[in-house]
Amino acid sequence: MITVRGLRVLLGGTVIVDGLDLDVADGEWVTIIGPNGAGKSTALRAIGGLLPFHGDISLGGTALDRLPRRERARTVATVAQSPVVPPGMLVFDYVLLGRTPYVPALGRESASDLAAVDEALVALDLVDMRARRLDTLSGGERQRVFLARALAQGARTLLLDEPTSALDIGHQQEVLDLVDRLRGERGLTVLATMHDLSIAGEYADRMVLLDGGRVVAAGTAREVLTQELLAKHYRVRVKVIDGEQGPLVVPVR
Repeated sequence: MITVRGLRVLLGGTVIVDGLDLDVADGEWVTIIGPNGAGKSTALRAIGGLLPFHGDISLGGTALDRLPRRERARTVATVAQSPVVPPGMLVFDYVLLGRTPYVPALGRESASDLAAVDEALVALDLVDMRARRLDTLSGGERQRVFLARALAQGARTLLLDEPTSALDIGHQQEVLDLVDRLRGERGLTVLATMHDLSIAGEYADRMVLLDGGRVVAAGTAREVLTQELLAKHYRVRVKVIDGEQGPLVVPVR
């Protein structure tokens, strides 16, 4: 469970997130949406312990600032929008980095660490790519590798920052279907940020709309993705069509 109360984040003296309250239940998928500059990624990074913040954040009932760094990494895994990958790194070695919180200082990875990596590679259908360099993979393949590292980390909470931003529509669906399947199989909790509103509404149990660093709407996709709310906060004309899994948002001239 993720509980956020009064989250405030400043970057360079500017308030980016201002008074965010958020609850994500165990096993739930919540997606944060909003226009560019709304504070989505900043909020996600703060919740993952990657930015200083004011307010209260707790993971599984424990305050974030009371979790030692290693314990925090075993609790929550963040998949960044564009992770930094060392040149020439192999898939297996990158996924193995997810086991860093379990390796003693000056120690080596154990048999259980290697087994966790193998399990993640199998789960994301990456076994045949384990010896490939990441820079030789397609965007969809790389995204699966980033998720594999997060799974190998053993965390029950996934923070996904724009997980499909660099993918075509086929790979977007493939990656999100995979996350949803793993959520069901492993009881994962997912908090994501996304730009594509129609796709976001297809997968999220609930959505939170940010604008100017504040929550301006929250609820199911059908409650949040309305023509009125989107026109007001995205400053765009759209048509919202009710789809089988959620609303379909179509820009109109």
